Amino acid sequence: MSYLEKFSDQVDTFVGVCHHLAAKHYVTGHGGNLAWKLDDDLILITPTKHNKGDVSRENVVFINRAGETIEGKVKPTGETPMYVNFFRERPDTQAVLHCHPPHLNAFAISDSKNYHMRPLFPETITEVGPVPVVPYGEPLTQKLADNFLPFLPKYNGFLMENHGYVFLTPWDIKWAQMCTDLLEMTALHIIHARSLGGNIKEIGYQDLKDMGNIMKTRGLPLPGAPGEWSSLEEMYYPDGPPSS
Repeated sequence: MSYLEKFSDQVDTFVGVCHHLAAKHYVTGHGGNLAWKLDDDLILITPTKHNKGDVSRENVVFINRAGETIEGKVKPTGETPMYVNFFRERPDTQAVLHCHPPHLNAFAISDSKNYHMRPLFPETITEVGPVPVVPYGEPLTQKLADNFLPFLPKYNGFLMENHGYVFLTPWDIKWAQMCTDLLEMTALHIIHARSLGGNIKEIGYQDLKDMGNIMKTRGLPLPGAPGEWSSLEEMYYPDGPPSS
């Protein structure tokens, strides 16, 4: 039995996420790519040089953790080295999504404060976490993949300077899509709030501490590699409670 047949339901979900990203204009042209680890050494990944709205069951690719194609009619995305790094350095990761949501991506080309590193909304805090900016690297290169390495242990979401956005998760590709939608809406809210003038309000240290109850109730893991953080408040306030 082929992997396409064995993982038929997962392939349909994967293709559906590709089409969702295209419909939302989170990807244009051949931009963006996705990967989903279906087994210990089996990764479902998007094909190179395909608009995500045109991805189908017939052109998805299966690779191993070394990035070698083991099933598929076309080559995998040219950013496969980046995905190989992700799955190697973060073995807890099951799915990775890279795209260019228009409001979120504005922060990838702005030199203003990165508000995505700050605690603003409960859902974004508990489901995504802080989102740092990874320094620019030429697309499709090992340099770009390696630029992620200092950030990978601590975070699940990343803005790629002058490029785009990446999200990785210990859950499935559909969860990665939903968190991407959430972060894009957060970015839109930040942009609107800044247009009103005044300061953007953050959720405070004690409220973050209390928010740990939400994490436990919903069974949500902290962002980053397992054990990297002990609490939400440590993640957003690594130096401890701010002085009053």
